[in-house]
Amino acid sequence: MSLTGHVYSSGFKLLYIVEGTGTPAIVVGSSLYYSRTFSHNLRNHLNLVFVDHRGFSPPYDCQDTSGFQLDLLVDDIELVRKQLGLDRVMIIGHSGHAFMALEYAKKYPANVSHVVMMCAAPNFSPEGHIAAQRYLNDSVCPERKAVLAKNLARLPQEIEAAPEKAFITYCLLMGPKSWFDYNYDATKLWEGIQVNMAMFDYVWGEVFRDIDITENLERLQAPAFLALGRYDYLVPPPYMWESIRDKFSNLTIRVFEKSSHAPHFEEPDLFDKELIEWLRNT
Repeated sequence: MSLTGHVYSSGFKLLYIVEGTGTPAIVVGSSLYYSRTFSHNLRNHLNLVFVDHRGFSPPYDCQDTSGFQLDLLVDDIELVRKQLGLDRVMIIGHSGHAFMALEYAKKYPANVSHVVMMCAAPNFSPEGHIAAQRYLNDSVCPERKAVLAKNLARLPQEIEAAPEKAFITYCLLMGPKSWFDYNYDATKLWEGIQVNMAMFDYVWGEVFRDIDITENLERLQAPAFLALGRYDYLVPPPYMWESIRDKFSNLTIRVFEKSSHAPHFEEPDLFDKELIEWLRNT
């Protein structure tokens, strides 16, 4: 059974989808996208609350980046928790959304039981992107690289044809960087989803480029779980965590060997097993 509704925040209309039973878990990002990527089995263990952030919410033409400050995005998560009458929650964030999840757990530690981050690097700095490119260059995968080269050649014209869909277009054409099966077509996962490009340009291009996730890390009280994909070339490689992992008081890292940028979707059985076991032991 699924429950859907909206939370309104400063003129933004945030869609939420609630599915499953068990430990309440807020998944921040696109409610439509993420509700399509987590397994049905996980819904037997978690009460999953998929919620949009402002980048997936109308008005899509909002250009005022002051409305996209990270602190406001974090406060929207708290607004959803309150309006749905949830107590302590697990907070889940994938890719850039992992930063939102972590910052929420720092700001509202009393409301968070567990933090789950997936396919994230400590930041999206220029140095990190260089490392990601080197990680791909060093990999012996000529077929993957050939498909990526074809997609990169298409990217400028497709973005020019539909600039309002640039983020989704980029995600789709970067499939060889973000899926273990480099020919996987994720179009159906993005069906019916719209984005605010000003939000993504600002938050992903500036906020996450400059973020220091170790700031205020002492406020984090909940145990953290970090899921990474061995073939993830979209974000900086796993070794980037080595310099800061010990700054977390309780961090578990799992690298999934047949995954790229979405182990929860690409290896759902193993992902669910590792996550549920971690949840039981923390």
